[in-house]
Amino acid sequence: MKKHIVCFGDSNTHGYRAEDNGRFGEDQRWTKLLEQYLGDEYLVLEEGLSGRTTCYDDPIHEGLSGLSYIYPCLMSHEPVDLLIIMLGTNDTKERFSSSAACIALGLKRLVAKAIATTDCWRNKANILIITPKNIEKEYEQTEVGATMGRGCAEKSEALGSEFKKIAELMKCHYFDANEAATENNHIDYMHLTAQGHQALAKALADLIPGIIP
Repeated sequence: MKKHIVCFGDSNTHGYRAEDNGRFGEDQRWTKLLEQYLGDEYLVLEEGLSGRTTCYDDPIHEGLSGLSYIYPCLMSHEPVDLLIIMLGTNDTKERFSSSAACIALGLKRLVAKAIATTDCWRNKANILIITPKNIEKEYEQTEVGATMGRGCAEKSEALGSEFKKIAELMKCHYFDANEAATENNHIDYMHLTAQGHQALAKALADLIPGIIP
């Protein structure tokens, strides 16, 4: 039986393409590339939703709280061998008035609920937390800056150290996407480029075989 990997994230897991507000194809998204790189023994399940947060209900758009959806998501894909969580970018939005430390506490709540969804796991809870690629300060001068609000880049940059603490506390694996996805997106300064998707997929393909029993 194939090993099931659930990729739970936001627009950078969905494959949002900033150039035309479209979506990268199956040959470009990091999730699909990851499945390709890992080979036939793995099934990579895409659960990316643009705008998703760790635990915040968005007052503008419905259904974006990861905390509200993690249980049905995991149960629909059981048995799960690995859950990858890459969230936090949307939590930096000014309308949530949340610091990096508070965003990390939201991640902790999400992880705790995933661990508590005991019936979904093939063996035991196995979670990889990924710090998303940092938002660059220049985003404020783009169209997306008007809805994201101010201060997102600074909070985004602080997520790495905060998320690493949560990973250690909750006994999760940890990876920082900034170590792999180094190319800057000069359109909105926050979404992965095609090169970023490929680089992230390659890095995870090297990491994952060592963390799935």
